[in-house]
Amino acid sequence: MQRAFELFSDIFADRDNVLTRLDARVKVIVTFLSILFVILSTRLVLPLAVFTLSLIGTRIIRVPIRLVLARLAAPVTIALVLVVLQTFIVGSTPLFTFSFFKWKISGFQEGALRGVLIGCRVLGAVSLMLLMSFATQAHRIFHTLRWLGVPKGWVEVAMLMYRYTFTLLDQAAEVMDAQRLRLGYSTIRRSFSSVGVLAGTVMILSMDQAVSTYDAMMLRGYKGYMPFGPLPAMSGKDLLILVTAPCIVLAAYLLCEGGPL
Repeated sequence: MQRAFELFSDIFADRDNVLTRLDARVKVIVTFLSILFVILSTRLVLPLAVFTLSLIGTRIIRVPIRLVLARLAAPVTIALVLVVLQTFIVGSTPLFTFSFFKWKISGFQEGALRGVLIGCRVLGAVSLMLLMSFATQAHRIFHTLRWLGVPKGWVEVAMLMYRYTFTLLDQAAEVMDAQRLRLGYSTIRRSFSSVGVLAGTVMILSMDQAVSTYDAMMLRGYKGYMPFGPLPAMSGKDLLILVTAPCIVLAAYLLCEGGPL
């Protein structure tokens, strides 16, 4: 359970380093603008550069490599699936052909290039969010979202989801430990059955937790919204970064879009 806690928590954001000292508003705005330019990019240079720089940033703030790889496992899998799907369904120039029983299957060059581009966009955007999560405490991100005008209901739901993720992880771990003690994962067939029971149990527990949370909030005077206090004024250094960083990102986007790749 400790590994799951490290995987989803923001314990590294509590450390003192060059990124955690930046104002959360600066990091959120710059990150979202960078993600926008990564999504809009039509060449590989910018997404790959952003992905590389984000990984370097995680090493600068001393995030363990195994934790970075664990968080990137799902996005990398999605990127690979996108590359494979695009290769087989998009394009007209054959890249390779093979036979599967009576079917003749071809991969196309245009689809492969498009899949690689989309996959690089995914990795670039996810790596930016990953770096921000390692360098910014969750409650500061939520506070910044309210400062930016995100609807209160969205922010409150996100806060509650983040808060009770760890509660459900603990409960799921307890159920899984009980299943293991009863040899619930001794064979493949019993493993599938145990996973189904575990998923159903977690769903029931989540609904029970939602009811309990609602009752607790109402007893504490919840009126339909959570109050957010004002954010402190930005320092001169943060304001300078907030002005210059988007300009640098825009210049990099225009430069990369005019490149050969």
